[in-house]
Amino acid sequence: MDLNLEATRLQKFEHALRKEKINSCLISHNNEVVFKYYKNRKMETKLFQVHSCTKSIVSILIGIAIDQGLIESVQVPIETYFPYIGADKKQITIEHLLTMTPGWEWGEFSTWQGLPFPMINTKHWEKFILEQKMVSQSGQHMVYDSGSSHLLSIILKKETNGNTAAFAEKMLFKPLGITDYRWYKDSKGVTIGGFGLCLQTADMLRIGQMLMDGGLWRNKQVVSRSWIENSTTAKFHTYNSIGSYGYHFWVLANEEKQPYDPNVFFAMGYGGQYIIVSPEDRLVVVYTSELFNDTFFPLRLFRNHIFS
Repeated sequence: MDLNLEATRLQKFEHALRKEKINSCLISHNNEVVFKYYKNRKMETKLFQVHSCTKSIVSILIGIAIDQGLIESVQVPIETYFPYIGADKKQITIEHLLTMTPGWEWGEFSTWQGLPFPMINTKHWEKFILEQKMVSQSGQHMVYDSGSSHLLSIILKKETNGNTAAFAEKMLFKPLGITDYRWYKDSKGVTIGGFGLCLQTADMLRIGQMLMDGGLWRNKQVVSRSWIENSTTAKFHTYNSIGSYGYHFWVLANEEKQPYDPNVFFAMGYGGQYIIVSPEDRLVVVYTSELFNDTFFPLRLFRNHIFS
């Protein structure tokens, strides 16, 4: 795929945006905003539910915690944090949660129709997740799983003596100049790991630019380059229409050459929320949308108009 940011191409792109339920879109090239679209002026400062883009933020926070020595490595068994789990789950590691390969039954992308309502509707999310029946060996198959993300948030809470949102504010948001956000909690007061974060579009772009620069923001290393490179490298091929999966980041599908394009990774949220990054092209594209019947439409627009 080739990058195309010609003015006429961007005009066609904007025309396509205006016809859809897309609230905002920003494009940065070489750390300069080259395209800006907001459906109306209110959208410039609105806090958008980024839904499962939250998962990618949690991945960054796990990387920061490892950089700081708060978590030893991704190979730590989750039994360290949940000592009551059954013998059939003792082999599950933090890495299995990051790659969504713990091996338990989870119907989010199948029988639950894309949303984890069975978990949400319980009073104790942690207990619900860890009581799920094991159906395969850990590390074999990626199954989309907001429960794994929530366990990562619980682990961050335990290791930072606070909560995930407070750790994010200190170690990620403040260094990037993000001052306005909202992050919801579960019924036990735990910051939700799989969704629930609300950000402004411009701040989503800041996160994308930091990722593009290998964890660097204004000459400060927010998270190690090695973590960014590792977490955005394809570990498991997932769905042909989306791509492959790393540590809570997607790697763009490229069916013509191979199951994924190693040059483009992204965070994706329900309804069309995206942070798309191509470090090789020095490109970041972010969207907020209300396309709840077609979450993948903004990704198709990106491929058809920007990266084609």
